Amino acid sequence: MVPEALDDLTVFLLSLLVGYAVISRVPATLHTPLMSAANAIHGVVLVGALIIAITADTPAGYALALVATAFAAMNAVGGYVVTDRMLQMFRGPGRRPGRAGGGGAGGEHHGGADAADAAVDADPGGPDAAARRPGTGGAP
Repeated sequence: MVPEALDDLTVFLLSLLVGYAVISRVPATLHTPLMSAANAIHGVVLVGALIIAITADTPAGYALALVATAFAAMNAVGGYVVTDRMLQMFRGPGRRPGRAGGGGAGGEHHGGADAADAAVDADPGGPDAAARRPGTGGAP
């Protein structure tokens, strides 16, 4: 075996052992947030696949680049799909998607629960209910 290939194989096997040791010590409830936080790493994998495509000079190299790019893209998209599904688990049944605390484009309130919404929902007929609701400017 070529010495460079042996070095690469050694690094690969050591990374497998380190990865297994680290992930096996993470509690089961943290696996999904841990994996969804790795979306930046998925982007780096996609960049690596594109670098392989740039350096390809044979039909086998082009085929490897195509497969690597396809798998890297699926990996990146899958990370965002898992994150979306995880966030849907924490969303209440009647809540619309949006940022908690409001504040979309143009200062509009797009959903999410904040303290003012909770106060209005707790006492909808109070004398200053409209003033407490964000985005109404205090108008009744």
